Amino acid sequence: MRKKIALHWKIIIGMVLGVLYGLLASRLAWVEFTSDWIKPLGTIFVNLLKLIAVPLVFASLIKGVASLSDISKLSRIGGKTIAIYLISTVIAVSIGLILVNVVKPGDGFDKGSVSKTEQIEEGTNKKIAAAEEVKEEGPLQFLIDIVPTNIFESASNNRNMLQVIFFAILFGIAMVMLPNEKISHVKGFFNGINDIILQIVDMIMISAPYGVFALLAGLVVDFGASAELFIALAKYSATVIVGLLFMIFAVYPFILSVFTKVKYLDFFKGISPAQMLAFSTSSSAATLPVTMERCEEHIGVSEEVSSFVLPLGATINMDGTSLYQAVAAVFIAQAFSIDLDMGQQLTIVLTATLASIGAAAVPGAGMVMLVIVLGAIGVPTEGLALIFGVDRLLDMLRTVVNVTGDATVATVVASSEGQIREVAEEELMS
Repeated sequence: MRKKIALHWKIIIGMVLGVLYGLLASRLAWVEFTSDWIKPLGTIFVNLLKLIAVPLVFASLIKGVASLSDISKLSRIGGKTIAIYLISTVIAVSIGLILVNVVKPGDGFDKGSVSKTEQIEEGTNKKIAAAEEVKEEGPLQFLIDIVPTNIFESASNNRNMLQVIFFAILFGIAMVMLPNEKISHVKGFFNGINDIILQIVDMIMISAPYGVFALLAGLVVDFGASAELFIALAKYSATVIVGLLFMIFAVYPFILSVFTKVKYLDFFKGISPAQMLAFSTSSSAATLPVTMERCEEHIGVSEEVSSFVLPLGATINMDGTSLYQAVAAVFIAQAFSIDLDMGQQLTIVLTATLASIGAAAVPGAGMVMLVIVLGAIGVPTEGLALIFGVDRLLDMLRTVVNVTGDATVATVVASSEGQIREVAEEELMS
């Protein structure tokens, strides 16, 4: 835990130093030096995130789908689980989009200074051209584009991530349908690949403070030294936090009240230690053993349900992460003066939902998934620098939502299957 906290403070320090350097560079006319020698380091960091996006989604998603190998025994439970997870994710993304479109946190920027950069103009022109092309191709072209003709070509372009996700799901389903003796080596291979990619994520995150410094230094020089950036960042953080709190204190209580007899206060008492651990570690995977123990011993979920629903949820259920991705994507688009139409915002819903299925349950994975969402709607990934400074705190909060969502779905599924017992007051508080 010390290592994670230390990295968090390093990222904060990198953010502060990057902003201070950008302000100093603007005053001392170091713009050219910053663009030539500092900003490229940030670009390298973003490229590293893009580098692991495809293998991370592919390996993690195949591993998650293949874990349904006991679906013959729990087919009914599996169907309910996946359906509820996907519905709750869509709800979370929709809430995020509604909030960010109402609050408009990115509208506080000096759009005139932003639009002057050639890179942003080029990205905007490509977006407009792509939008016009889609209009000419017909209303079902979006569905056609999901199915790849060449998976290797799709994997080479983050904008085709939906095709990679489609192939990974197809691959995983085929593994489930085959006898275990034929796919045991393949399972081991992808489990190993997944572990290796997660280790690479840890390695890349070590360089995060330096990447954040370079990205923010370059952005402050490009944007200008105005207070609007910090005001917009505060509004963005508040928008994400309001959305996450709404999920915990409104959406999940509503779901429990409709589909179970469990009182949310009792549920909250039972799951609160797992929530606190999720907040501390920013990792659904690290919290999983505690989540399972609390659901079984303190909420009354049967072991059969919890052992299936909760590990699957740690892989495919990322309500908090999906909500954050929706807010962050639109916020960055607003900051770069890019107007997203209804079709592009629906793309965010679909992309964030499917990308969350392959999101690793580790700190920082949500940022990698955001690269996918931004690529799908044609928004410059350089805008990631705007939100890196506050990402750790938001990561902690959205992990709490992820874990709470997992426990909620487990409780709903157990209740629908008659596999939930009443819990005494002393069990809730212990």
